[in-house]
Amino acid sequence: MRKVVVPRAGGYERLVIQELPTPSPGDGEVLVEVEAIGVNYADCVVRMGLYESAKKYVGWPITPGFEGAGRVAAVGHGVDDLKVGDPVIVVTRFGGYATHIVAPRGQVFRRPEVLSAAQAAGIPCVYLTAYFALFFLAHPRSGDTLLIHSAAGGVGTAAVQLARDAGLRTVGVVGASHKVAACQADEVIDKSTSDLWTEAERLSPEGYPVILDANGPSTLAQSYAHLAPPGKLVVYGFHSMMPRKGGKPKWLKLAIDYFKTPRFNPLDMTGSNRSVLAFNLSYLFDRSDILQEVMVAVCERFEEGRLSPMECATYDFERVADAHRDLESAQTVGKLVLLT
Repeated sequence: MRKVVVPRAGGYERLVIQELPTPSPGDGEVLVEVEAIGVNYADCVVRMGLYESAKKYVGWPITPGFEGAGRVAAVGHGVDDLKVGDPVIVVTRFGGYATHIVAPRGQVFRRPEVLSAAQAAGIPCVYLTAYFALFFLAHPRSGDTLLIHSAAGGVGTAAVQLARDAGLRTVGVVGASHKVAACQADEVIDKSTSDLWTEAERLSPEGYPVILDANGPSTLAQSYAHLAPPGKLVVYGFHSMMPRKGGKPKWLKLAIDYFKTPRFNPLDMTGSNRSVLAFNLSYLFDRSDILQEVMVAVCERFEEGRLSPMECATYDFERVADAHRDLESAQTVGKLVLLT
């Protein structure tokens, strides 16, 4: 088997492909021969050495990656509902950048027939994130208007689709004009050509019951200010703190942005009837019930045609550094996927 190994924190040169023996599944486990691997911004942050859960659960060296799609290559004792050759999706807490993955049976899901391996590989992280944000934390009501930042990216697109399926109106924010056509929101704000918050107020003068924001200090304060009572700001990333070129952290910028990140006062939150909710998907792997519930619900929606595959850019496995470089540039739309 081949897998990407990052020996220590750094730039794209740290993404090293190694040849290793193919593992065998243990009791209750499944060996998946991987055809496609989803690439997420979190993987870039892992490579830079800034992802706390990676330090907690793995350390160095580490293989990034949370998701893949392929076929069952072998099953361990006690797994009797999958057979060799079955098309599946696999979810893993790190270790996903590999041609073969061993995972517990509970983290392997039958691939919807309507999806190719590349399309399926990009589903778990973005749809798990969007689903958890919307339906476990925010609980929007039918007819609500949501503001979704980075709405042409992976999580943004997933959130727009899930919101539409739930009868919600969406206002999507994109950062460049070439992303407007890719955004599936009901209304699109291109903040490169118009003032974001002026447009946000025009499209929902009373504010927003829910705002999804993974930007960090560049938008968090104004996102909170534009909540309609009783509104909820859901935070799941800090992308504006990260570099767009070079692949390495800019420590001075990180320090400045850290101090620019708003601190929300519970007294103010209570008085203004607004809330801030936050989470990191990688800390939820112990909640197998949530993983099962969300993945089953998402796969069913794809089978029923209620969700549709998003735009997908593919890279050969050997071009993993190019995928990271492009994703960090903030110019991509949809999902990026490695093909083995």
